[in-house]
Amino acid sequence: MQGVIKMYRRIKTTALMCSIVFFAEHAEPLYATELLVSAAMSLKNAFEEIAPLYEQQVAGTTILYNFGSSGSLEKQIEAGAPVDVFASASERFMNILEEKQGIIPATRCNFAQNSLVLITPINNPAEINRFTDLNAGSCRTITIGNPQSVPAGSYAAEVLQYMGIYARIQKKLVFGEHVRQVLDYVARGEVDAGIVYATDARIRFENIVIIETALQGSHTAVQYPIAVVSSSSIPVQAGRFVQFICKNNTARAVLHKHGFRTENK
Repeated sequence: MQGVIKMYRRIKTTALMCSIVFFAEHAEPLYATELLVSAAMSLKNAFEEIAPLYEQQVAGTTILYNFGSSGSLEKQIEAGAPVDVFASASERFMNILEEKQGIIPATRCNFAQNSLVLITPINNPAEINRFTDLNAGSCRTITIGNPQSVPAGSYAAEVLQYMGIYARIQKKLVFGEHVRQVLDYVARGEVDAGIVYATDARIRFENIVIIETALQGSHTAVQYPIAVVSSSSIPVQAGRFVQFICKNNTARAVLHKHGFRTENK
């Protein structure tokens, strides 16, 4: 009889421990977690679609976004903005932040790639057929992102330098504060041409024409790095989101849907 009692107690204890482990793993947190992600404007559509998918997977977490040019976002973080995760459209600005100990290097990864394209309004009034036509007299205005703060603008300047026409078209250039503003200028017919990411061109496809894709060697490879910001008060939760973006097949599928390329991790 004593042996039966001991066995019963062991079974009851084991069942109780299993219950504790189960609820510890599956219970929602005692308070909601808000995760602030500063991300390049070109990621807007894809990241907004990813947010609810992540929130469903990690109960109690709310993703808040701050979209803008990567250079402006880097400056905000450097100035002390309460950001948890930084996703840049350029390794350049992530490198700047890492050099200033603004991110946790071990969390950093490149999660997507992009291409650069030349676009015109749908009616192509300047009759542009290639990048070198930007130097023609019929082309009066060209928009690109500000090369100082907008990665797409920096890449665009590299392409124009590669083509040997950058110095000659300076007076034609109209700078945008971010790549979506550049896209809007072209889509509204306010300029003759613009240079944007291939992913952004898809958004206003009914209003623009993709004329040419920049050669791969004509500019620095367009890489998107992401990392946890050093000053984050919730680095574990921030790291979990970074891992989701970098390694989760669901997140990768959304990025593919919006035209980004990804590498297998």
